[in-house]
Amino acid sequence: MAIFLLFFFLFTTTPSLIFYVFAQSDFADTAPAKSFPSFTPKDNYLIDCGATSPTTLSGNKNFQPDQNTAKYLSYSGKDISASASENLTVPSNIYLNAKIFTTEATYTFHASSPGLHWIRLHFLPFKYNEYDLKTVKFSVQTDTLVLLRDIQFAKDEVIIKEFIVDVTNERYAIKFQPAKGSVAFINAIEFVTVPDKMLDTSVPVLFPVSQKFDLSKSNFVTMYRLNVGGPMLDSTNDTVGRNWLPDSKFRNNATGEEVSTQPSVINYPKSGGSPLIAPPTVYSSAVKMADSETTLPNFNISWTMDIDTAYSHLIRLHFCDIISKALNELYFNVYINDKMAISGLDLSSLTNHLATAFYKDFVVDSSMVSNRLVVRVSPVNDAQGFRNAILNGVEVFRMNNSVGSLDGEYGVDGKKQSGPSKTVAYVGFAMMFGAFIGLGAMAVKWQKRPQDWQKRNSFSSWLLPLHAGDTTFMSSASRKSQFFSSTMGGLGRYFSFAELSDATRNWDPTEIIGVGGFGNVYYGELDDGTKVAVKRGNPQSEQGINEFQTEIQMLSKLRHRHLVSLIGYCDESSEMILVYEFMENGPFRDHLYGKDMPPLTWKQRLDVCIGAARGLHYLHTGAATGIIHRDVKTTNILLDENFVAKMADFGLSKDGPTTDQTHVSTAVKGSFGYLDPEYFRTQQLTDKSDVFSFGVVLLEALCARPAINPALPREQVNLAEWAMQWKRKGLLDKVLDPTLVGQVNPESLKKFAEAAEKCLADYGVDRPTMGDVLWNLEYALQLQEASLQGKTEDENKATPVSPPIVAAAPAPAPVVVVSTTDNQQSRNLAEVQAVDDNSGTAMFAQFAALNGR
Repeated sequence: MAIFLLFFFLFTTTPSLIFYVFAQSDFADTAPAKSFPSFTPKDNYLIDCGATSPTTLSGNKNFQPDQNTAKYLSYSGKDISASASENLTVPSNIYLNAKIFTTEATYTFHASSPGLHWIRLHFLPFKYNEYDLKTVKFSVQTDTLVLLRDIQFAKDEVIIKEFIVDVTNERYAIKFQPAKGSVAFINAIEFVTVPDKMLDTSVPVLFPVSQKFDLSKSNFVTMYRLNVGGPMLDSTNDTVGRNWLPDSKFRNNATGEEVSTQPSVINYPKSGGSPLIAPPTVYSSAVKMADSETTLPNFNISWTMDIDTAYSHLIRLHFCDIISKALNELYFNVYINDKMAISGLDLSSLTNHLATAFYKDFVVDSSMVSNRLVVRVSPVNDAQGFRNAILNGVEVFRMNNSVGSLDGEYGVDGKKQSGPSKTVAYVGFAMMFGAFIGLGAMAVKWQKRPQDWQKRNSFSSWLLPLHAGDTTFMSSASRKSQFFSSTMGGLGRYFSFAELSDATRNWDPTEIIGVGGFGNVYYGELDDGTKVAVKRGNPQSEQGINEFQTEIQMLSKLRHRHLVSLIGYCDESSEMILVYEFMENGPFRDHLYGKDMPPLTWKQRLDVCIGAARGLHYLHTGAATGIIHRDVKTTNILLDENFVAKMADFGLSKDGPTTDQTHVSTAVKGSFGYLDPEYFRTQQLTDKSDVFSFGVVLLEALCARPAINPALPREQVNLAEWAMQWKRKGLLDKVLDPTLVGQVNPESLKKFAEAAEKCLADYGVDRPTMGDVLWNLEYALQLQEASLQGKTEDENKATPVSPPIVAAAPAPAPVVVVSTTDNQQSRNLAEVQAVDDNSGTAMFAQFAALNGR
């Protein structure tokens, strides 16, 4: 009874703790912090400047006095060892003494091995005799790097300057240089080896997406290190001597709530994880949404930090799910300065466990920051379970500029960071003068504007003497500095915003051919007559931005005959615009039902299905890990002028599992009626989820009706269930599109139906690959063509002809011709209908969140 009561008490009072104890005990690929080996630096120079005896701090940090470290110091000036007054309150004894230099002084350390090292400089300005250290000014630099430029102290408080420097020589010098008429001082110095793999050499850039930044030769100064949701952690709480500040003064407290757990429950992935990245005390606290169960996700938690915008910065974000009770409950977005840093962060799929440490690095270019750095986390609108978001820690590091300076625009050799030269200034004056002339010409032309100027294609087409096309100086300069570099991202031609405005008749609403979470899709015609579909992203749409960036990432590495091609892009100001080839005959579904169009023949439908299958097969096998489309349906299969099928809309696509994984764990997304039931149950995504959706597409092609039709009797609502019931009875002709009666060869129909049935198996392991599906569809086409050939031959035999007898050519399949006289009608066929026509009924309202559109 006592044992029962004990377990009852534990389960009812601390359920999260019990979950962690039992869930974490069996983790083979994670381990608690104590199981990782401690770090012993190869170089560990700790100097208590101005002291006469050693000073030992918590954590066995033993700072040596001047008498033991004199061999490291090279200084020819007056020897001044200062001591603070006895009533001065200090956080550590290393601040009670200081070394004062009247001329340049150099500390030189022997580096056991090249690589990253910490330099920590400790300062506490106090008054000593005639020296008031709050009024001094001096610089600190190495042989190649400026650490501090003309540093001054406004208050008598401790200041710790922490640097991460790349040591390449055996001897490393740190020089203190007083300003004219002033002195320099230092209380303590640390020169310590940084653990291996503390920083990756290649880190993703925040913008443009998927580019990498090489950190191998960069140096850093720590600007912020925040223990989000937790207290101040000094160097004694960190195995490598770092200080973590509380985040409260940087956080928007209105929307955040602090949470914490015991550090002992925190685990680290054995592969790529370590308490050296951040101690468990950082991961055991967090800030989550103040109201985690709200149905209104239009708010977030933000942290704001002042930074110098002249420098690029390395941002490290720490995450650990200490709030969920089960996997796959937490799914949120991360933003840095309103740019998507992580779209749909799913810690469950990344760590496979709860309470497991995870971190992510980003490089933020100086051009991406106006005056402040803002980090935000917010729930995903369509997340399953509770809408919530968390952050456990933030680190911000300033990176050295082009002249090797971490403070100021001048390098060690006196060179100034590249700026406008006299030549550039002259060019600037010339351009300004030219601009005035241009404005004058525009004013003259405005006075002479045509009477019908409002009916012209655009304001700029007659007012501006030069069209801002792809070959102009301004667009060329823009391409070099903007996101979608054609040489970097493979995104094709760069379009100016003016060009696309002209092409779409100034974004005329009548040119809209598609609407979705990303914004609108417009029909456009370029100057050379090329027809295009222009997808203009809506910056106010969170879901749209997510899908837009996903599509960019996917399209930049995909090229295939059966995937819609990306022609180019525009990224002026805040615009996000992609330009695709125009698909003359629109979505496949429009030719099956819902539109007053001539029906496709059975052979044409087979050709379309085969083309789509080839596109999906390429997605699944063409990349290293494969790509899962995740939204396969007839509206995302587009047809060009020759009825060649191409897969479109990669906004929900996701990289497939790696070689050592069987699936990708992620929140359920897709369109109702096409969703893989196994994916829906387990939230485990595989390429077989696309196979299931494609099986529904095959039935739509066969039956010419929607995947879900709530207006039908209950047993007919779901196409897959209804059609498979008739298939098992051997009466598939009962659900066949009436327009196909008499056209379809029975053997071709049988093979086609078998392929669809296999795709719709309840479990992914029982479904074929897209390669197998493709083979079966091509076989069904061969059977159909052989049947047509046989009929032709029989007809020729039955008709007497004079010799010589010439075999007739196979009868060509009827070609459907869509009139293009009504330009608007043709355009409306071009893109995916973004909203499922059958998702709005009361019967299926509970499933509305599952529709990715």
